[in-house]
Amino acid sequence: MADLIPLAQAHCVPRKGSDHKLGEARVAELLPQIPGWELAEQGQALTRTFRFKDYYRTMAFVNALAFIAHAEDHHPDLGVHYDRAVVRFSTHDVGGLSENDFICAAKASGLTEEWK
Repeated sequence: MADLIPLAQAHCVPRKGSDHKLGEARVAELLPQIPGWELAEQGQALTRTFRFKDYYRTMAFVNALAFIAHAEDHHPDLGVHYDRAVVRFSTHDVGGLSENDFICAAKASGLTEEWK
């Protein structure tokens, strides 16, 4: 991915095999670009909890994220609760994090920008 394109404007590309798994240095470069996200599972996943006022807003976020995930063909694991959604990205086909995880994390964060 060209570093000149903001993550939220980039698009996912199919990635298979350990050649596409990001190293620690690249993860360290990309993580500051997605504030609020944390490394989990010993650096193998990205997670973030998005909080909302009520169930309706939570579901609106989840549905919007589902639309993006479908369009990018890169799907998160979700925990959906009354006032929050827990989002986890990891690329199973590479055995850890790929650039697709960071792209989709940025797009997920962008969904809440309008609701602040």
